[in-house]
Amino acid sequence: MEKKEELDMTDEVGARKWCGSVGGIVDAPIDKVWNMVSKSSRLHEWMPMVENCTDLSGEEGVPGYTRLVSGFMFPQKDGDRSWIKETLVHMDPLSHSYVYRMEASNVGLDGSLNLLKLLDYGDGSTLVHWKFDIDPVEGVSEEYTVDYLGYLYKSCINRIEGAVEASCNESSVAFLKQEVASGSDNADNKVVN
Repeated sequence: MEKKEELDMTDEVGARKWCGSVGGIVDAPIDKVWNMVSKSSRLHEWMPMVENCTDLSGEEGVPGYTRLVSGFMFPQKDGDRSWIKETLVHMDPLSHSYVYRMEASNVGLDGSLNLLKLLDYGDGSTLVHWKFDIDPVEGVSEEYTVDYLGYLYKSCINRIEGAVEASCNESSVAFLKQEVASGSDNADNKVVN
């Protein structure tokens, strides 16, 4: 399935794109990682440069869904925040993968594609693979652009594990508060990590 997704992405983008990919191992089970990375409302938890993600149209998780992501993702000459309007091209929860196309932006990456794929790496860990294909950007070197995007996306991958842990801890605390509020006898036996 992964080969087909990559072929589809390559067929769609053509031969003149600049391409790059990064990956990393996250010490968390694939389902918890997928729950984090597949939800637009959770982007800010693992993408430190994202301040806001707004639903524009469609239903999240369904191809055609469009969102507006803003923050300090890419340096702007005027110091303003960058923004990217993205459309979901493909999502497959069974293979833990998705593809977004950057439709419009103030960063010069319109038409770019990002594929995120998760693989169970065993022992409760997950391999995160992030592939990107972009149109050449006038006035900027290919090597610089691919390296910058690789660095940016790798920093996001490196934050996923902490975001998953924080989310699990918040869920445990919320559960305990609910137990205490309801007067449950089991609340005294629960331990928070």
